[in-house]
Amino acid sequence: MNQRLDALVDEKIVSGRFGNPEAPHIDGYEASGGYRAIREIFGKLAPKAVTGIVRASGLRGRGGAGFPCGLKWSFVPDMEGPKYLAVNADEGEPGTFKDRELMLRDPHQLVEGILIACYAVGIEKAYIYIRGEFAAPARAVNKALAEAYERGYVGENILGSGFSCDIHTHMGAGAYICGEETGLIESLEGKRGHPRLKPPFPAIVGLYGRPTVVNNVETLSNLPHIINKGAEWFAAIGIDEKNTGTRIYCVSGHVEKPGLYELPLGLTLEEIIDGPCGGVLRGRALKAVIPGGASAPVLTAREVREERVRMDFDALARAGSMGGSGGIIVMDETACMVQAAQRLAVFFEHESCGQCSVCREGTGWVAGILARIEDGHGEPDDLATLNSIDPNMRGNTICVLSDACAMMFGAFVNKFRSEFEAHIEGGRCPLGSPYPA
Repeated sequence: MNQRLDALVDEKIVSGRFGNPEAPHIDGYEASGGYRAIREIFGKLAPKAVTGIVRASGLRGRGGAGFPCGLKWSFVPDMEGPKYLAVNADEGEPGTFKDRELMLRDPHQLVEGILIACYAVGIEKAYIYIRGEFAAPARAVNKALAEAYERGYVGENILGSGFSCDIHTHMGAGAYICGEETGLIESLEGKRGHPRLKPPFPAIVGLYGRPTVVNNVETLSNLPHIINKGAEWFAAIGIDEKNTGTRIYCVSGHVEKPGLYELPLGLTLEEIIDGPCGGVLRGRALKAVIPGGASAPVLTAREVREERVRMDFDALARAGSMGGSGGIIVMDETACMVQAAQRLAVFFEHESCGQCSVCREGTGWVAGILARIEDGHGEPDDLATLNSIDPNMRGNTICVLSDACAMMFGAFVNKFRSEFEAHIEGGRCPLGSPYPA
């Protein structure tokens, strides 16, 4: 870990109040500097100036693709009529559990971030779309909203500024596909969560056919801190001007200390695993790491240990993977790659909305082939079949769930081919006991 990054590891932004039991309550939030940012911008900064600050900070979306936040806001046309903010709190990516904690432990931070985004874009109504299973986070957010309305931070003529904004929560039904922004919008409108064709993009035609911004919980939670401390402060944290600030990494699997870690962008996977996570479980050898939730292609131990892949958006893209949702899943030498791929394929098959035949049929086909290999009944042509399915599942559907499944199993098969071949040739997992007949 280089000296500059080493000095920044203790920098906590969105998780800074996690140890404060009073932070979920409005008095505790205000006592720790909460709602200072919106007081700062009302009457002092024009909406476009707020957008400029966010753009200068380099903040990128923390929910998946890492698109620049301020740039996304700038796509919303300056036009008469309602505009909306849809907050993506539908956290369903396997290996990811950060937004749940942000809503539970610091819900007012999210509320303040929503207000800043709405002021910047000229939005007067926001919806927080919360995953259906998140009953406790939903209660925390609803309580925070009630307190914020009572104090005059949300509603009509906020703090006498002339700016009004209402914020509502909406519970989903636990469909992974509703984490895709247009599927989320369809669900908010009371329809099935089927993703929409793009273009038009939500910034032009979104919720109820109106311009809509869709931002993730962690992304919005950064905004009060950027306003309070400045764009230059945020931009100085991280590896370069395109990868600024911190990120919450959700580390699970074979590590000594799994959990949530807020760290500056630019650390290597090796530094994260061997540093705050305490190393691979029981001192065993590292085998593979999924760096950004189930949709991110797996990396090998060689890529982690020898190529020292960094956990920023661009370095992961160059390595053929992605930052995704920030879910780091660590697998040691005891892990079966066939079993891991098969379980993830079942997930993608289950969560496909079925709208596109390539995804509906492809995910099921892949899950079936991998199950056959995992059960000890693989056939010699199975790997060739999987390799032929892979490119046909990419770029041919409305959303990227099909692509995510293809990237997942393609990386597993190509990087751990010998393990798949051993399953097929031996009719058993070489790491364990023979499969039952």
